[in-house]
Amino acid sequence: MVEAIIREIYLRKQQKRPVETIYFGGGTPSLLSQEELNQIFAALKDCFDIAPDAEVTLEANPDDLNPEKLAELKQTSVNRLSIGVQSFAEADLLYMNRAHNAGEAIACLQNAQAAGFNQLTADLIYGTPGMTDATWQSNLQRLFDLNIPHISCYALTVEPNTALAHFIKKEKAQPVDEAQAARQFELLVSAMSANGYEHYEISNFCKPGQYSRHNTAYWQSKSYLGIGPAAHAFDGKNRSWNIANNAQYMKSIQSGKIPSETEILSETDQFNEYVMTGLRTTWGCSLARIKSWGADVEQHFLRAIVPYLDNGQMVREGDVFRLSDSGKFLSDGIISDLFMV
Repeated sequence: MVEAIIREIYLRKQQKRPVETIYFGGGTPSLLSQEELNQIFAALKDCFDIAPDAEVTLEANPDDLNPEKLAELKQTSVNRLSIGVQSFAEADLLYMNRAHNAGEAIACLQNAQAAGFNQLTADLIYGTPGMTDATWQSNLQRLFDLNIPHISCYALTVEPNTALAHFIKKEKAQPVDEAQAARQFELLVSAMSANGYEHYEISNFCKPGQYSRHNTAYWQSKSYLGIGPAAHAFDGKNRSWNIANNAQYMKSIQSGKIPSETEILSETDQFNEYVMTGLRTTWGCSLARIKSWGADVEQHFLRAIVPYLDNGQMVREGDVFRLSDSGKFLSDGIISDLFMV
């Protein structure tokens, strides 16, 4: 697989462009050895113009990051870790079928800091059945006490055809309580503000100046390139993705062909993408940008947004529209109502 990924990097060499962020996500990239990571970085540097201060993030689970692994990662170009803590409560971790325990999660974060990884982000999940508000607040306080600079928090969602969906259907697991999730989101927003974190995207919070540069570029509709099985790319107007099947991906790459499909986004698709990503952030959507799609789109947007301005779930500041705190938890429904169809 590493050989195939490196081969794809060279196949894409003609697409040379400046690179400001690199993100190792999906699957469990922390399983890669120091040597394998360095091989990939060598190929990237050979084929792309990597910025000297590029943000290089690697996703990892707490049970993957012992002191030895962290020491190895320091010998690579990785300078930021995204750690899937999810919870510090054993009952929650058991419900979510996580491999680590609370003690490992705390030790992992402490060890990462001791190893010199000052750029850290940790994920938490709220709305887990049985999670009390006190437990949720305790989870947040753990990260505040550790002075984690960037925190991502997501409501538990049950995807179709998953083990959790099956257990809930068979009444072997409790269903998600939307009221609980909404209440815990409000507690989240309040606690983050009180502890000096900026709520810069619906699910993301950071200390001043500690934005995720990679994800921020995505939300601002900047181009990105995906490499590897199931990796997605966006060039500003078109979206493409590699085949998800590992064996077929490697076979195709070995034959010198990138197994990728492309979706050409219509003007309507581009507008909808802008609304979907822009309204998730503190930067919101600009009326000047919306006008670039024409008078009909502008009139549609200004007409559709009126009910949400009236009920306080959206706010307008000059030329910019943003979700209010009361609108953020309901963002999916609000944003979909603003789409052109």
